Amino acid sequence: MRAVQAAMTEGQRVFLVTQKDVEQENPGIDGLYRMGIVANVKQVIKLQNDIVRILVEGTNRAEAYGYEDREDYVEAQILCYDSDDEEELPQQAQRAMVMAVQETFVKYARIHGKIGQDVLQKVGKTWELSKLLDYVGNNLPIRYSEKQKLLEAVSLTERHELLLGMLLQEIEVLAIKNDFQHKVQERVEKHQKEYVLREQMSLIKEELGENNTESDAENYESKLAGLDCSEEVRERIKKEINRFKGISANSSESTVSRGYIETLLELPWNKMSQDNRDLSHAEKVLDEDHYGLEKVKERMIEFLAVRNLTSKGESPIICLVGPPGTGKTSIARSIAKALDKKYVRVSLGGVRDEAEIRGHRRTYVGAMPGRIVAGLRTAGVKNPLMLLDEIDKVSSDYKGDTSAALLEVLDSEQNSKFRDHYVELPVDLSEVLFIATANSVQDIPKPLLDRMELIEVTSYTENDKFHIAKEHLLDKQLTKNGVKPSQLKITDKAMQDIIRFYTREAGVRDLERKLGEICRKAAKQIYQDKVKELRVTRSNLEDYLGKKKYRQDTKNKKDEVGIVRGLAWTSVGGVTLEIEVNVMPGKGELVLTGKLGDVMKESARAGISYIRSISEAYGIDADYFKEHDIHIHIPEGAVPKDGPSAGITMALAILSAVTEQRVRADIAMTGEITLRGRVLPIGGLKEKLLAAKNAGMHTVCVPKENEKDLDEISEEITEGMEILTVEHMDQVIKAAMRSNP
Repeated sequence: MRAVQAAMTEGQRVFLVTQKDVEQENPGIDGLYRMGIVANVKQVIKLQNDIVRILVEGTNRAEAYGYEDREDYVEAQILCYDSDDEEELPQQAQRAMVMAVQETFVKYARIHGKIGQDVLQKVGKTWELSKLLDYVGNNLPIRYSEKQKLLEAVSLTERHELLLGMLLQEIEVLAIKNDFQHKVQERVEKHQKEYVLREQMSLIKEELGENNTESDAENYESKLAGLDCSEEVRERIKKEINRFKGISANSSESTVSRGYIETLLELPWNKMSQDNRDLSHAEKVLDEDHYGLEKVKERMIEFLAVRNLTSKGESPIICLVGPPGTGKTSIARSIAKALDKKYVRVSLGGVRDEAEIRGHRRTYVGAMPGRIVAGLRTAGVKNPLMLLDEIDKVSSDYKGDTSAALLEVLDSEQNSKFRDHYVELPVDLSEVLFIATANSVQDIPKPLLDRMELIEVTSYTENDKFHIAKEHLLDKQLTKNGVKPSQLKITDKAMQDIIRFYTREAGVRDLERKLGEICRKAAKQIYQDKVKELRVTRSNLEDYLGKKKYRQDTKNKKDEVGIVRGLAWTSVGGVTLEIEVNVMPGKGELVLTGKLGDVMKESARAGISYIRSISEAYGIDADYFKEHDIHIHIPEGAVPKDGPSAGITMALAILSAVTEQRVRADIAMTGEITLRGRVLPIGGLKEKLLAAKNAGMHTVCVPKENEKDLDEISEEITEGMEILTVEHMDQVIKAAMRSNP
């Protein structure tokens, strides 16, 4: 290191030589070779622990003829050998030497197998003998003592002879090594072959029954003897077992045949479970598990009554439609429990391959039956309750239309002979009680919808949620979190606040999460702080759930011009929409803001056309709409809003802004408008009326054609509200507008 430091100040040159014995720690001058190289120091990098990394570049050979011991390092007296000092050889001789080295090196590289292509290319392109000899010598994987001999050969002739000799010697050594390796490999392969043959022989003996264990084929035959199935199925399974006997146990076909036979033997061809025929028992189970949902419960009791009278009765195909969290999946589980049926859930969310329903053809490797047949196999009986969850989420791609594959499954006229591509035998699905669930009817293809009986599971009222939470959810969460009912009490007022200010949904899934959150915090206090009893009230609710997440939609405090409250349906229930209209001088443009969809934009244009058509009756100047811009805005602009139910609301807001007449703050409305002012019917009436009630509205305008839907809405929702059924915009204007004081 000191020598390097000195070299850096005096020309940056060092003399490098190799030790004769690598293992020797302190070789001394006698332990070094005399011939080495002169190198320029290019870079010195100091690392941790006093380690120095030095980058050097060799320039020429040199021989030491003396050493002088300085105070800090050793200085060498050297004799340099430049390329100019090398012997003069005829051009032809040099070329012959180059070709000999190149050819021999290529032969060596071919046998060695690990010489890189870049090295071979450089050797092939180097025609200067001196450079070629040094480059090849440097890239030969030989001992350092051999390389030292090449370094000490100063003359080209001597170096050439040495290098060629080394290459030929290495070629011979590699040939002997490869020969040994080949012989060893042959011996190993012979042993491996013998092992495989012995294994096959033992399997043949096993198949012939020469050992005591029962063969797979015999096992299948004994299972077939006890299988309750038709003759067609029995003959098919027998044929497959006979075919299986003739297949080699090690072939892939054997695995495919084995899987097919096992599937056929495990399917419940004629095996059925006994339904519970007790109607009162079914009613009791459904009432215990679910609050409300009268329509669903009534339909299930009807089905059971028909089944009891006819002894068979067609199994209905029911589709429960409603927002997330309203208990559609758990209703199906309760029905299975009430009827004592086996329960199988088939999730269809995101399924887009037809083979998922109909099964894969057996020609494919890894083929398997479809989800319907797999569900029957799991149930073990041919009359289970099969829940087709999220049927509106199935999709299609190039592999086929999944919803089309479901048509045969859900058609009671066809499903007694359902054919699965894998099973290849008709499977009877007529005894299966299918219940499908969906969030939206619009997303279910029409032909599929036509085969199912729709039952709407609508949004829960606050009262419904309160009873569900008290009677079902709280007990479930207490048990789940290890808290006893005596240790945690939630007051009725606190429960109402949880429903009102911490959840905004049609169902009760988020409500259950909030109760779980309270139970977890209570469990921590009970265990850590040794608290014996906790009471959650309206005053300390924020300690458990934090600040209130939602504010209640409320009516405006006073009547205003150009502001009307509309009602909208969303996937999580009903909401109120405040529609604002401003009129300003301009060129007759219509500005729409609030992230409105195409349908709502059309409603706005239709509303303006209607108002313009009746403008004379309200004393509006003929040029008014040419000289003024109308801006319609719905707050909460980041939330997408669309649907055919805001026409009358926007038309009334426009009329109010244009005539500067105030609109009642306690009135809400829903309905679509035509160019002639007729009011068209809408959907989601229950959710919309519920939103109006929660907002404190006194009067709600609904289309006349929705009058039939009002009979199905409970008094709990309509109590305290005046429901006006309107068929023309004149009735809406008359009910909502107030003349200026």
